[in-house]
Amino acid sequence: MDIRCVFMGSPEFALPTLKAITENLIVAGVVTQPDRPAGRGRALTPPPVKVLAEQLGLPVIQPAKLRDPDAMRRLLEWNPDVIVVAAFGQILRPEVLDLPPFGCINVHASLLPRWRGAAPIQAAILHGDAVTGVTIMKMDPGIDTGPILSQQSTPIHPTDTAGTLSERLARLGTELLVKTLPQYINGEIEPRPQEDSQATYAPMLKKSDGELDFSQPAEQLARMVRAFHPWPGAFFFWKSQTLKVLRAHAAANPGAAAGETMVYKGLPAIGTGNGLLVLDEVQPAGKQPMAGDVFLHGAKEWGH
Repeated sequence: MDIRCVFMGSPEFALPTLKAITENLIVAGVVTQPDRPAGRGRALTPPPVKVLAEQLGLPVIQPAKLRDPDAMRRLLEWNPDVIVVAAFGQILRPEVLDLPPFGCINVHASLLPRWRGAAPIQAAILHGDAVTGVTIMKMDPGIDTGPILSQQSTPIHPTDTAGTLSERLARLGTELLVKTLPQYINGEIEPRPQEDSQATYAPMLKKSDGELDFSQPAEQLARMVRAFHPWPGAFFFWKSQTLKVLRAHAAANPGAAAGETMVYKGLPAIGTGNGLLVLDEVQPAGKQPMAGDVFLHGAKEWGH
């Protein structure tokens, strides 16, 4: 298609979409978040979209805010027919939304209006949803409130983490966008309003959200472990040290006190508000990830 496009995105989730639109549209430029400190050394690290865009030879800008006059000037110079957005991480102001003739089209990782907001993948797992999906929508000034162009669902598997589900939804969203965009531009799709009465909201996560509260039921805590992997990560404090929980499952044990450590079928386990949280894989502070039974070899005080 001879359609000029600007792409806005930042994390790994956005990479398949960027790759696909470079094969189907004329990508005039890419907008992504600024480089951020990351890792133990806190070195400035570019977002994944910047790395890919540079590999593809695309011009990139990284405004702290889109209201930056230089950012708006570049958008006007690029003169897009449409702006494609996938997990960009900034709210688009009306002057950006109204700039391209075909508007701003967003790949959102939920079946809107369920799970509007910054963390829809984690929210779907955390709340025990059986199904999620992707929505291609035309953006408006609200947070994920714009009209829907198309949707595609996928089941949430019992072993899915936010990481595995994100990879699947990224592929699904890319396929749906490539199919939907030409139909929308050709006038074959009429955007349909969302049912606002059915809306739920998934707020942005912070590191502290991953701390496990053992007064909660084990099933809920096991969902937290899956929902928060790989970030922000589920954890609790044991012997004044952070113990990350990478994989866990719930088991019935009505006699366990909340927070009580024990050994269950050769694995470390903790009593909860209802049942046991069995730790299949953990990462002690300063160490590599390890299986639960391996952890027990060096954790003699566990369960005593």
